[in-house]
Amino acid sequence: MFRKIDDKTYASPQITVEDVAEAQALGIGLIVNNRPEGESDDQTPGAEIEAAARAAGIAYVAIPVSHAGFSLPQVEALDAALASAGDAPVLAYCRSGTRSTLLWALTQAKRGMAPDQIAACAAGAGYDIGPIRAQVDMLAAHG
Repeated sequence: MFRKIDDKTYASPQITVEDVAEAQALGIGLIVNNRPEGESDDQTPGAEIEAAARAAGIAYVAIPVSHAGFSLPQVEALDAALASAGDAPVLAYCRSGTRSTLLWALTQAKRGMAPDQIAACAAGAGYDIGPIRAQVDMLAAHG
């Protein structure tokens, strides 16, 4: 269920409290929730994931991304969260993993990673950055 994007980052569809144990077994040091609360009736509330993560010794941060799109503050928040994780792997999740991957892509572009490398990493995990490729190119050019 956890898809490896790069050496440090995994993306996932919605996780449950039980999935936190799998994250712990992988050595995940930070869980990032990119899903707005109440998006659907079947999602596990972020507070439950946060409590399970903290009980497992895993940091937790919520950076909700709605279907309205991405903002620079969200990119900066993920950049800070990734930096705070140090060398520990990070698991980001949303409904399907796509928004988490796209936010990761924008963050890497802002850090200066080459757009083609970003696209290849995302594709290797089964995600397409096509819908935000122009923004990735722009951020990488100005990163």
